[in-house]
Amino acid sequence: MTTMTPIATRPVISKHIGLGTTLRNTLTMAYRALLKIKHTPDQLVDVMLQPILFTLMFAFIFGGAIAGSMGDYLPTLIPGILAQTVIMASVTTGVSMREDMEKGVFNRFKSLPIARIAPLAGALITDFVRYAIAISLTFLMGFILGYFPAAGALWILGAGLLAMLTAWCMSWIFAWLGLIMRTAQSVSGLSMMILMPLTFLSNAFVPVDTLPWFLQGFVGVNPVSHLVAAMREMLNFGIIGADFWWTLVGLAAIVAIFAPLTLRAYKRTA
Repeated sequence: MTTMTPIATRPVISKHIGLGTTLRNTLTMAYRALLKIKHTPDQLVDVMLQPILFTLMFAFIFGGAIAGSMGDYLPTLIPGILAQTVIMASVTTGVSMREDMEKGVFNRFKSLPIARIAPLAGALITDFVRYAIAISLTFLMGFILGYFPAAGALWILGAGLLAMLTAWCMSWIFAWLGLIMRTAQSVSGLSMMILMPLTFLSNAFVPVDTLPWFLQGFVGVNPVSHLVAAMREMLNFGIIGADFWWTLVGLAAIVAIFAPLTLRAYKRTA
């Protein structure tokens, strides 16, 4: 009679993880990202310094030239700074993701019995903290310089939520770039090349009718222009106009295009 020798087998980790476990894993990854910010607070330098520096520079340097005085320029400037700040902040999603991949963090995640989507989802959730800081500092600088939105506190909250939603939708673009590009520096460099024309070739800082005719057409269809105009209407007049709805349409299009691309690239990586 022969004796069968048991063969050692590797444990099989199930890839079919329930929704509840996925949510817990995602929150854990989000908490990890918050701890990362806590131990390396220099990650917040951009969202803390940018709204302060840009608001001060644009208000004091260009206020008199564009609007006659700094006070008259602030209702135009603050929504523009708000749009620029949150859009720039969304780049960090892709840069941080590429840095984690370069350091081998994603390879360690592969060996854990967690939902594969959790690291990506956790990073996207944590970025809301960055957006909230950037938005709060922008409004704070406006208050210090004397800008008090005529529409009131609820419209300030509404404009802030619209800016936060915009940053979250934009972060899908840069998350995708972070997954397909080779280095964090290349992600940051390409992102700035995309965002600088979008923000400065818009109505964020100057009246559109002062621009050359061949730029006015681009500014008119630039999604950043719709966002800025929507927030100006909300903050200064307490209304929701056509630009608000065009902004939502543009954000829905971004998510519809780049969320599938990001998830497809992420699955190949994770």
